Amino acid sequence: MLHRIIVLGAGYSGAIAAGRLAKRLRREDVAITLVNAEPDFVERVRMHQLAVGQDLAPRPFSEMFADTGVELKLAKVTGVDADRRTVAVAGPDGAEELTYDTLVYALGSGWNDQGVPGTDAHAHEIASRPGALRLRERLARLDAGQPVVVVGGGLTGLEAATEIAEARPDLDVALAARGGLGDWLSPKGRGHLLKVFGRLGITVHEHADVTAVEADRAVIADGRSLPAAVTVWTTGFAVHPIAKATTLETDATGRIVVDGTMRSVSHPDVYAIGDAALAMGPGDKPLRMSCASGTPTAWQAADAIAARLTGGKLPKTTPRYFNQCISLGRREGLIQYVTADDRAVRAALTGRLAAVYKELVCKGAAWGVANPTLGIPTRRRRVVHEPAAAG
Repeated sequence: MLHRIIVLGAGYSGAIAAGRLAKRLRREDVAITLVNAEPDFVERVRMHQLAVGQDLAPRPFSEMFADTGVELKLAKVTGVDADRRTVAVAGPDGAEELTYDTLVYALGSGWNDQGVPGTDAHAHEIASRPGALRLRERLARLDAGQPVVVVGGGLTGLEAATEIAEARPDLDVALAARGGLGDWLSPKGRGHLLKVFGRLGITVHEHADVTAVEADRAVIADGRSLPAAVTVWTTGFAVHPIAKATTLETDATGRIVVDGTMRSVSHPDVYAIGDAALAMGPGDKPLRMSCASGTPTAWQAADAIAARLTGGKLPKTTPRYFNQCISLGRREGLIQYVTADDRAVRAALTGRLAAVYKELVCKGAAWGVANPTLGIPTRRRRVVHEPAAAG
C-alpha cells in the first residue's frame, strides 16, 4: 500500500516541501497530494507590487508539478482531525474527507488586525492576492493629493509605503509606526531608509500606536487623527486558525509546536512548516514568520520525512538568518545583514545594487518553488518503514 502524504497549503513552504518529497521518494511507494485553494502560486513577497498596478507573471501549479508525481487538489481546508489522521476539505465537487499517513501542515498566515476597531470595515491588507487586488482597485480610483496611511513599520509596511509613493507620487503617503522608523536596523541601514523616505516625500509618524480605523482617518492613541482616504494595515501576521482547533500542541497564537525536524511534538505523523510552525532557531529563539524561515523549514521537514521513511540520516541543520531584504520601490533597496538569530550588524547594502539584490532574492524564491530539489540526488530511495517507528 502506498504511504499517503498530504501537504496542506501551497505557499512557499508547502509547494517546496511537496516537490522535494517527490524528488526524494519513489512514486511506487508514496502518494503525495498537495491541497490548495488556488490553482496558481502566489508570490506573497510581491503583493505590494501587485497593489500598485504591476502585473505578475502567472505561475500555474499544473505546470510546476507536471510529471513530478504530486497530485494537486484544488480545495479549501476546513478541518484537521490529527487523531483520526483525516483532513476535511471543500472543493468544486463538495465536501470531502482525505486520509493521510503523514501530514505536512503549511497553511501559513494572513493579516493580523490586532483587534483594532474598524480594521475589518475600513483597512486594506496585502497579505493575500485578493487583498492586494482590492487595494489596487481602490488606489486606482484616488485623485491626486488624497492621503494614504500605511500602518505598521515592519518590512511589509516599509515596502508598501515606498512602493505606493514611487508609483503614485501625486498622493500624500504617510506611515505610522508603533516605534521608531527602522529602529531595529544598523545606523547605516536606518540612515538610508530615512533618506529614501525623504526623497519619496513620505511623512513618518513615529511612536504612533493606531487604536482605531475610520472611513477617512486612522486614530492614534494620543488622540491625534491621520487623514486617510485609504488605510493599509501591515501590523504583522496571524496564523490560520485550523491548527488551534485540533488536538495538536500549539502556542497561544495557534502555531504548531515542532522539534528540530519540524515534527509535531504531540503527533509524530504531523509536520508543520513556514508561518504555521513554532520552530526554534539559533539562540533558542522562535523563527519569525517570513519566506526566509519558510524555505529552510520546508527543506528540513521534507528531508526528515524522507529519512524516516527510507531509513536514512536525519537532517541536523538549524535554520539561520543571513540578511533582511527590503525593497524601497523599484529603484532602491536595503539589505541589512544580520546575525544567525536575526539581529542587525553594522554592514548593510543600499541603493540600486540592493534593489537588484532583492529582486534576485524574489526571483530565487519563486525559482525554488518550481525547482525544490537543490542538492538532491536524482536517485529516489525506497520506503522501508513507517516514519513513527524512527526517532
